Amino acid sequence: MKHFFVTIAGVVVGFFLILIIPVMLIVAIGAGVGATKSIFGEDDPSQLVLRLDLRQGITDQPQNSIFQSTPSLLGIVGKLAAAENDDNVKGLFIRASSWGMGPVKAEQIRLAIKDFRDSGKFVIVHSQGFDDTSITSYLSVSAADEIWIQDTAAFAATGLSTETAFFGGVFEKINAKPEFEQFYEYKNSANTFTKKTFTAAHRESTLSWITDVFNTAIKQIAVDRNMNPQQLQAITDQAPFTSKQAVEAGLVDKLGHVVEAREAALARAGDGEILQLSDYAPPASKKKSSAIVALVSGEGAIATGSGGGNPFSSEAGIYSDQMSEAIIAATKNKKVKAILIRIDSPGGSAIASDQIWNAIERAKAKDKKIIISMGQLAASGGYYIAAGADAIIAYPTTITGSIGVLGGKVVLDDTYDMIGYNVEQLNVGGEFAGAYSSSTSFSDKQRAAFRAGMADIYEDFTGKVATGRDMPLEAVLEIAKGRVWTGVQAKENGLVDELGGFKTAIAKTKELLGLKADDRIILRRFPAQRSPMEELFEMFGISTEAASTMAKLQFLVESEQIQTLLKIQQIAEQKPAELQAEIPLVK
Repeated sequence: MKHFFVTIAGVVVGFFLILIIPVMLIVAIGAGVGATKSIFGEDDPSQLVLRLDLRQGITDQPQNSIFQSTPSLLGIVGKLAAAENDDNVKGLFIRASSWGMGPVKAEQIRLAIKDFRDSGKFVIVHSQGFDDTSITSYLSVSAADEIWIQDTAAFAATGLSTETAFFGGVFEKINAKPEFEQFYEYKNSANTFTKKTFTAAHRESTLSWITDVFNTAIKQIAVDRNMNPQQLQAITDQAPFTSKQAVEAGLVDKLGHVVEAREAALARAGDGEILQLSDYAPPASKKKSSAIVALVSGEGAIATGSGGGNPFSSEAGIYSDQMSEAIIAATKNKKVKAILIRIDSPGGSAIASDQIWNAIERAKAKDKKIIISMGQLAASGGYYIAAGADAIIAYPTTITGSIGVLGGKVVLDDTYDMIGYNVEQLNVGGEFAGAYSSSTSFSDKQRAAFRAGMADIYEDFTGKVATGRDMPLEAVLEIAKGRVWTGVQAKENGLVDELGGFKTAIAKTKELLGLKADDRIILRRFPAQRSPMEELFEMFGISTEAASTMAKLQFLVESEQIQTLLKIQQIAEQKPAELQAEIPLVK
């Protein structure tokens, strides 16, 4: 099989060479003729306007994939922060998303815009309509100097909604029997299998967090648009609006096409040049660093193992071996004074979460400060990882908590009977040997043992939270029960320390290290991020030495021509489901 993959890799590389070498030769000849010219003309521009397109998907953290180069939230924040101190950068031009985005992504981009403006630079936004009813796409750009909207577009951003699918009725029709244990009534994931509609606790919890997210968005937008929250909500409640009505209501500033907004941005910069934010290379800081801080990040569901890099996939995940080893490596590095961990996860394996938690405890025992920066989600296993940190920073809309556990199975024996399919089980050993079979229900003894295991995990989880947060166990048990909270609610409950974005987490790191706010720290990623080509070579069993020698071929994959072909392939394969918002689904 390995030989097959290596052969395929050779064919792909050969294709790249055939396609690209003529182009590279032309470029090389052109470079020889005019080597002194920059891509902007005779001289590098001193009036740059950075361009950010929010209409494409954004991950929380950088992902390595040959077939996808999706921008990341942390990457956007980092480059805009660096541009604040670059005199050549005069402003930022943004293409707004017409559809909703995760509330935390919207919050963080808004914060980055505010900081960018506070440095004395301008931000102009153009929208071809806020077509989605979600208010989050509008929140992401509400802090701009000017918001333009195409005159034929509409403004429909009015609130938030969420949909929950229940399969209880479906299972009844096909004679399937869900058997789940959950700790406790707010651990609602099992309800989608066992119920036909919301339980009282499920409805209460969902309405609570979605209302809090909406209220947070309204408060932040009201500040940006110089309104009071009640006034703003009274206006947005009347949506949808035409573009002209949106201007009259004070929701946007100007009507015009994107070319007009872009020209306005360039004129404000003194007829400078537009540069994609992804292509912007910040100038190196001349300021001496005060400390090295390890950055360990994880996005996606939590699972055991190392995951194994797949350069053909952009699917994110947190793998316990990988993350715990990164924390251990940072702990052993004597130059590292603190470990900043970024988490964006709905949870997953309790065993995997506990392995990462243990690595954090070992780091604390070696006097390393641990700071957690939460993304959109830090729920269940995501919060388990964070519980023992020295400081936890969450956005106001971060979905956090869900301190609880659930597990079970769906029994399909009667479903099989409907189609004449038969599964017969034979076991040796104790009675629990066949407990996880989908062809038979739990026996009373099996169910009791299974529930006891779930109870043990819940007890361990709540105990770790009580110890890590220095809270009475009784207080933890009261706010646990599997319930999710927003960042605002979690701070009130004592589950997080401060509200803010990634910059807030960095400021907290400096504080814990006894540094001044304007001291410079170096963030060093653990593990060092490998290129997609290095991932590819490892996948095919090619040695590190060979990978290093062949790494120069990476320019083929990253070239504009190949990226264009790959984008065409992505569009052809795109499914409607990919347009859905982040989990939990809010729109």
